Amino acid sequence: MHKNKILIVDDDLIIRKSLAAMLNEENYETQVAADSHEALEHLKNTQIDLILSDISMPGMSGIDLLKEVKKFHSHVIVILITGYGTIENAVESIKYGAYDYITKPLLDEQVKVVIQRSLEQQALKNENEKLKEQILQISESGDSLLLGQDYKFQKILELVHTVADSNATILITGESGTGKSMIARSIHKFSGRASQPFVEVSCGMLSETLLESELFGHVKGSFTGALNDKLGKFSMADKGTIFLDEIAVASPALQLKLLRVLQDQKFESVGGTETIEVDTRVVAATNHDLQKEVHENRFRKDLFYRLNVISIHIPPLRERITDVKILAHHFLEKFCKQNNKDIHEFSPDAMTELHNYTWPGNIRELENVVERAVVLCKEKIITQSYLSIVKETNLTDTLLSSTDNIKSLEDSLAGPERKIIKMALDKNHWNRQGTAHMLGINRTTLFHKMKKYNLHKNQGDI
Repeated sequence: MHKNKILIVDDDLIIRKSLAAMLNEENYETQVAADSHEALEHLKNTQIDLILSDISMPGMSGIDLLKEVKKFHSHVIVILITGYGTIENAVESIKYGAYDYITKPLLDEQVKVVIQRSLEQQALKNENEKLKEQILQISESGDSLLLGQDYKFQKILELVHTVADSNATILITGESGTGKSMIARSIHKFSGRASQPFVEVSCGMLSETLLESELFGHVKGSFTGALNDKLGKFSMADKGTIFLDEIAVASPALQLKLLRVLQDQKFESVGGTETIEVDTRVVAATNHDLQKEVHENRFRKDLFYRLNVISIHIPPLRERITDVKILAHHFLEKFCKQNNKDIHEFSPDAMTELHNYTWPGNIRELENVVERAVVLCKEKIITQSYLSIVKETNLTDTLLSSTDNIKSLEDSLAGPERKIIKMALDKNHWNRQGTAHMLGINRTTLFHKMKKYNLHKNQGDI
């Protein structure tokens, strides 16, 4: 455990010894100096966290020492000790950067409290500086969803760097909004294929026929609407990486064709007879339990094994709650720049609210919540009132609130389902693709449910 190092500067030997003994008992590491010149020599040779110095000393005073420390060792905290006759000087020293001053006679408890408070404040300042530095690095790289200090998430990033330069197929699993696409992009970025194309395909957005055409291309006249030859995404990603998002929705026929590509790197276009050979690295992702899909005969076992050579599971945000603060601050800076706002911080109650929420929509939901707060906030700090977080309700209580009038299961679930879809649509500004991602369903399913529940918006319905 790190011990804070305190340098005690006083020309009185008894005071030096008594302060050192008391602070050593408080688990601090202490050094002593009889004057300011000796103190400066200590600073040259030792990493000091805090200086506790008398003001009135022969030769170079405590205030002169303070000025030198702040000039060359600005990170060091300085607390001055003063007698009643020099209180005005002590107050003046605050302007030169002293954290605080303590008046004689010295009381142990007062000294302990001032030192502890100053070190805690310095630690918080250092943490915020590191936070800003990390946010700046991530912002410059563009990998906003890769921000985090959680141990499990850091191990994932280590794995990404380890496997990136191989040609192994990778399966990324995790809930919607956890950053699967960003992980896939990072794998490509750190690989030897980084200068070649990265091609992303959302398998849940297209019908079976269109998805096959999207992946493998088609020849003119192969189906209604195929007016010209079309190059497929696998061909576009030759020598690069193809990212197959929502792979679990692939049809059995398409799964068979994908298996062949993974085995032989060969395929035929839809309606074509020419065999096309490519060198494409495959990264796939899903928010489904593929092993369960295999067990229930909805996904080919052999394809699962081909995809699952390297497995990367991204934990939901509720399991890496220590990252909420750093992500929230990143999004705060991002949206302040976009909206020309000058908002500095989240209030303690707002940060507590962010930490206590379970984030079913994960990082994407947190981003939406912070964006809305920034747009609505009229102050320098975001308080709890600006956070649009929908609390979880007890579904059982809702469904069984009237036990003498129990409906069918389908009818009972219709109300809550409609409410959940409506909330997700609002959170995503009625963007169907984002809403489908958040709910873990494909866009077609979302469209049918919107139609079923008469959910529509006259403007902005994308």
